Amino acid sequence: MKNIKKLIEQILPEAVRGLITDVGNIADESGVRVFLVGGIVRDLFLGKRNLDIDIAVEGDAIRFAETVKSKIPGKLTVYKKFGTATLLLGEGARIDLACTRKESYSSVAAMPEVRPGSIEEDLSRRDFTINAIAVNINKQDFGSVVDLCGGEQDIKAGIIRVLHDNSFIDDPTRIFRAVKFEKRLSFHLEKKTEKLILQAIKMGVLEKIEMRRISAEEDLISKEEKAESILLRLDEWGVTKDNIKERLI
Repeated sequence: MKNIKKLIEQILPEAVRGLITDVGNIADESGVRVFLVGGIVRDLFLGKRNLDIDIAVEGDAIRFAETVKSKIPGKLTVYKKFGTATLLLGEGARIDLACTRKESYSSVAAMPEVRPGSIEEDLSRRDFTINAIAVNINKQDFGSVVDLCGGEQDIKAGIIRVLHDNSFIDDPTRIFRAVKFEKRLSFHLEKKTEKLILQAIKMGVLEKIEMRRISAEEDLISKEEKAESILLRLDEWGVTKDNIKERLI
């Protein structure tokens, strides 16, 4: 199994490394496995410094977050409905914790039905291969990589690849995220992934998204450095026409 402990030491600041190590040690004491996930892992492979610490917990993330707070002072906010928690620390540092889970969708664009799952199941329900990599931070396995979908290879190749064929039907907001990552990272969409996006758009999946979710995507796009390029790309696909255009621009 690949290990990136040295890469973590090279890229992340000492304070962040210490914080991650402390969380891993607390996890050992609590008898749970914990993993770095999301953007911080992707950016490690890109050689970029990302200080947003997202941690997946195999077990009760809220209970574990409370244990972390008892040892690392900060302001804890709990989201019981989603099984997640955020610990705000000094100087703007934060740790987001979520339980590993699996998801299923009852209909197009519906919110997922969530159940506890393993780290492998958690990675398999994510959007793109580049975001489906986890790094263990327990002491014994610190730095060990879990990459079931070839995410590291796609990062090296600069490819945005969706995990499964129904992904954009289950969650059409992934269409927006695909373009954001494409433009932000200067990557390119894998051919089948773009084909699946176009098929989903043709099916009218975007019209089934709730207004609040569209608004959230609008806010996120507006904060991107390449927001204009993102909107132009969406326009090529016809995403910004009619009521979708009114929502996004």
